[in-house]
Amino acid sequence: MSSVYEKFDLKQVINASGRMTILGVSTPASEVVESVSYGLNHYFEMHDLVKKTGDYIARLLGVESALVVSCASAGIAQCVAATIVKDNPWLLDNLHAAPLTVPHEVVVPKGHNVNYGAPVGSMVALGGGRLVEAGYSNECSPAQLAAAITPSTAALLYVKSHHCVQKSHLSVAQAADVARQHNLPLIVDAAAEEDLQCYYQMGADLVIYSGAKAIEGPGSGLVIGRSRYVEWVTLQSKGIGRAMKIGKEGILGLTEAIERYLTQPKISGSEMAAHMSPFIEQLNQLDGVSARVVWDAAGRDIARTEIHFDEAVTGWSTGDLVQALKNGDIAIYFRGYKSNESIIEADVRSVSAEQLQIIFNRIQTLLATGSRA
Repeated sequence: MSSVYEKFDLKQVINASGRMTILGVSTPASEVVESVSYGLNHYFEMHDLVKKTGDYIARLLGVESALVVSCASAGIAQCVAATIVKDNPWLLDNLHAAPLTVPHEVVVPKGHNVNYGAPVGSMVALGGGRLVEAGYSNECSPAQLAAAITPSTAALLYVKSHHCVQKSHLSVAQAADVARQHNLPLIVDAAAEEDLQCYYQMGADLVIYSGAKAIEGPGSGLVIGRSRYVEWVTLQSKGIGRAMKIGKEGILGLTEAIERYLTQPKISGSEMAAHMSPFIEQLNQLDGVSARVVWDAAGRDIARTEIHFDEAVTGWSTGDLVQALKNGDIAIYFRGYKSNESIIEADVRSVSAEQLQIIFNRIQTLLATGSRA
């Protein structure tokens, strides 16, 4: 039988951009795959499966309650809906049927109102909320967050992500203090974050993770938090969450992945840097190219290769070069957020030494053609 790539005429991909949704996020371990397979081949009372796997995950993490959802985006929408609907059965059935008279505004620092592949505001709206920005794109203090709160506020939302403005913004703990002072829940979107406990411990009432990113589970999401709020999120399975339901295989696969994540040794940033060292040395031998180790802007222990191109020397615009790397026989994806500054980054967590050599060879070949700036 031909490979999936041949069957559907797909390109093979070298993922030097990190655990990104556009590339399928991650490749789960065999134990996780086995749990997914087991789930696919057996029946369960789904209410019981949801409840008892949630209880099991909560015990593993030392939190009050947990719930597996279909993805982090669904987690945002369902958490917003939960803080608006609570346990009101009429609202559960009629969230979008008429203008809301209950509090439904969700306050977010302006620098956190980002597009992570879809706008944060779209997920808030899907949950019945209206996004209200606090502070400025380059500044949000606790006082500025509090100033945006009105009687119509249902929740505060904090987005912990490299996509967000990192400077001059309040911390999760400070946002939790503001929430407590105003008797409001704090929702933290921590989709790609690696610490599954710290934001809950800082005082967040609901914390959302992607199951397929740092945890390396199947396509899924995780919501943890205070029992009352997680119960309200669970109720959304009979509301907007019905369109976002996750299958039995995803629930079991993520539960296994979390257990494995907590017990298996993780690759450190220093190990990533050592893995990149020969690649960086090769790049620095190319005319117009300089490479170095940089660290994750959001503070995670992730080392990456930063590659700077002198476009006057290389003869390529960096944006065109990024596109050409994607368009080859093997599609090579980098982190191109700074391509307008003639910089790209390589995340090597999913890249072998052999693949790093393929990447170098491809860059070297493209630069030899020149005349594309």
